[in-house]
Amino acid sequence: MTIEVKVPTLGESVTEATVGEWLKQPGDAVSADEPIASLETDKVAVEVPSPVNGVLSEHSVAVGDTVEVGALLALVEEGAAAAAKPAAAKAEAPAPAATSGDNAQTMSPAVRRAVIEHGVDPTTIKGTGKDGRLTKEDVVAAAKAKGTSATSAQPEPVAAPAGERREERVKMTRLRQTVAKRLKSAQETAALLTTFNDVDMTAVIEAREKYKDLFAKKHGIRLGFMSFFAKASVLALKDVPAVNAQIDGDEIVYHDYVDISVAVSAPNGLVVPVVRDCDKKGFARIEQDIANFGKAAKEGTLTMDDMKGGTFTISNGGVFGSLMSTPIINPPQSAVLGLHRIEDRAVVVNGEIVIRPMMYIALSYDHRLIDGREAVTALKIIKEAIEDPTRLLIDL
Repeated sequence: MTIEVKVPTLGESVTEATVGEWLKQPGDAVSADEPIASLETDKVAVEVPSPVNGVLSEHSVAVGDTVEVGALLALVEEGAAAAAKPAAAKAEAPAPAATSGDNAQTMSPAVRRAVIEHGVDPTTIKGTGKDGRLTKEDVVAAAKAKGTSATSAQPEPVAAPAGERREERVKMTRLRQTVAKRLKSAQETAALLTTFNDVDMTAVIEAREKYKDLFAKKHGIRLGFMSFFAKASVLALKDVPAVNAQIDGDEIVYHDYVDISVAVSAPNGLVVPVVRDCDKKGFARIEQDIANFGKAAKEGTLTMDDMKGGTFTISNGGVFGSLMSTPIINPPQSAVLGLHRIEDRAVVVNGEIVIRPMMYIALSYDHRLIDGREAVTALKIIKEAIEDPTRLLIDL
């Protein structure tokens, strides 16, 4: 019996996607709920599973095609596993399926790219992800263990003739197109302004160093800086509600909760999953949520629900070495906090010049809603809470 595989519902207001990759080729045996294709939406990659056990008989669309919700993607012959053609699978599949124990498992797009890039055999790697699935980190670790590199699996590049210049044209991914449109729209719509301050990180560094081992032992997660800044932001947003609000037509929407969008790196660019109810969560839960989102982003498994909403954003350019920046707000939010690298600088404390670990912080905001006084006040509250973390405990 021939079963149609159609484009699933992709999320609220999302009506179409781009076919990013075929994970199964015609003739391949497939299991129910096993991913056969990866679709790129405006925000995330979505894997489409087979609805039944059988054999993939036909691709109805090609990689790069734009498809709407409900459109036909492929055909699967139900219960025809015995008729699968291994030779066709070997010839056309871009990378072999990973295995963990006795169960064959399909790799996510990010893991497949890593396998091809590093030239490793995924069937020899033990997965540490959910249900034993391979992660990108598993592949990289295996490549390092074998002494391979990203270039080992690639042919030697051919030197271009002297004086010759080359160009390469690559179609923008749907995610990159959407990012470009949203950022440009933010510039054209909002009255963007940025205020700066600097923070002495001494107290947070000392607290983290003192309690990191106990924290990890009790909660099973590393104590980082992001949870401190998330909780400090909660104080600021509660004291200055406009920074946690948004404009909707001719109305201002104030939120009595704090859902913080945290910028993390994904294979196709920067994404901003949402850590919800930061005002109600402790340090450990916030750190765990951020870690889970970071892992999911690298594996390409973030969902539309992970990205939905958010009342405020924190972007940490410091992990890439940024000294200072003017981050752009994430519409319809009205403000974004930018964090930067920590470096020792000479500062004056109690009339003496001392060396302290300092960080520049920036708050970009929509001046249509947030006055300069409010923005400066909010950033100052964050600074004071980081420099004296006791404030986070007594809500001051």
